[in-house]
Amino acid sequence: MRVLLAEDNALLRDGLALLLAGEGHEVCATVEDGDGLLPALLDHRPDVAVVDVRLPPGYRDEGLRAVVEARRQVPRLPVLVLSQYVERAYAAELLAHSAFGVGYLLKDRVARTDEFLDALERVAAGGTAMDPEVISQLMVRKPDDDPLAALTPREREVLSLMAEGHNNATIARLLFLVESSVNKHIGNIFSKLGIPAPDSGHRRVLAVLTYLRS
Repeated sequence: MRVLLAEDNALLRDGLALLLAGEGHEVCATVEDGDGLLPALLDHRPDVAVVDVRLPPGYRDEGLRAVVEARRQVPRLPVLVLSQYVERAYAAELLAHSAFGVGYLLKDRVARTDEFLDALERVAAGGTAMDPEVISQLMVRKPDDDPLAALTPREREVLSLMAEGHNNATIARLLFLVESSVNKHIGNIFSKLGIPAPDSGHRRVLAVLTYLRS
C-alpha cells in the first residue's frame, strides 16, 4: 500500500514512516506544510493519505483544505485525517461530499498501533474509520426533521458502529447480538433512511454519511 504522510511534527512523521515500512507499506511521499500537500496528493495519487488537520504556515486548517480540494479533483481519494482535538466543523466539511474512503482519528489513537493500522486499511479500501470520540461529539440534539428520528435506540447504536467502520460481525460482537439480528437492523436502517437497494456497499456509505451529516 502506498501511503502519503502530511505531518509537521518530525518525531511523529518519522515514527509513522517506520511503522508503515515495518508493516510492508511504502511511504511514497512526506509533506511538512500545507503549501506542498495538494500538489503532492495530485502528483502521487497514494492509496491512502495520512494528513494532520493543522499544518504550517498558519496551523489552522491547511491540511483539511488541501484534502477537500484534492478529493474534489480526485473523487474518492482515501484520506485518514489526524487531529489533536475533536473539531466538529472540520469533520463535517471532510464528509460534505462523500464518506467513501474517509477517516478522522484523534492523534492519541495513533499510539494504539493496531487500531491505527486497522483504520488505515479500512480507509484505503474505501471504508470509514471515525474515532469514537468524534462520533460521540457529533451526536448532538437533533431537530424534529432529523432523518434519524425514526431509528430505534438499537438501530442508532448499530449505525454509530457502522460509522466507526466496523463490519457486521464486529458490530454483533460489540453489541452481544447474533449477526442475523445486526443484518436485520441494518436493513431497517436503510429502509427508514430511504436508501435504495442496488449496491449494499454503497448503501452503507450513504447511511453513514446521513448519520454524520445529521
